[in-house]
Amino acid sequence: MTTTEPVALLGLLTWLSPAFPTGGFAYSHGLEWAVAAGDITDEPSLESWLADVIAHGTGRNDLIILRHARRGADVADLALALSPSFERRRETRLLGEAFAAAAAPWGHIDPAPYPVAVGRLGARNDIDENFLSVAYLHAFTSSLISAAVRLIPLGQQAGLRVLAALQPTILQTTDATRTATLEDLGGACFRSDIASMRHETQYTRLFRS
Repeated sequence: MTTTEPVALLGLLTWLSPAFPTGGFAYSHGLEWAVAAGDITDEPSLESWLADVIAHGTGRNDLIILRHARRGADVADLALALSPSFERRRETRLLGEAFAAAAAPWGHIDPAPYPVAVGRLGARNDIDENFLSVAYLHAFTSSLISAAVRLIPLGQQAGLRVLAALQPTILQTTDATRTATLEDLGGACFRSDIASMRHETQYTRLFRS
């Protein structure tokens, strides 16, 4: 049995809200270096970059991991192993630890990489897997857009236009991962992975990744 009633929506709105104290605002997922390098300079280039990250990079991999964690698989070590850099590994680990601590009123879960922690809390509260997946990916995308709005900089309206334009990609990626196995993990966002590596030694930084 899974919960699809308003109580599920309340949980998702709370857990994946920017106000939930995970510290997610401190991470740019390599965007800071991409902006400094000139890869992302405006609204179209941001949309293109994020579309690839969602469909072919971290977004897709996180959903596969989340889905399997929601089903009870022990994928914490695998989630860490997928991190292409020290900063990405620290990002998912610290976000997951903060999420697990903040989520205590909804039930205890052990600290784990972020998508694993969200999947486990979803299982504990009988949240529908697809609801959980689309909400997670929307929050992931919104967080990166928020970082980009500050970095490029872009106006709030431009950020919202990018989010609206990426909704089909979010839904398509959510649907594409429904039947994905762990053998389907992998990606092709090499520039994004390189950005996370280069950010480690970037001269000036506002973000932790």
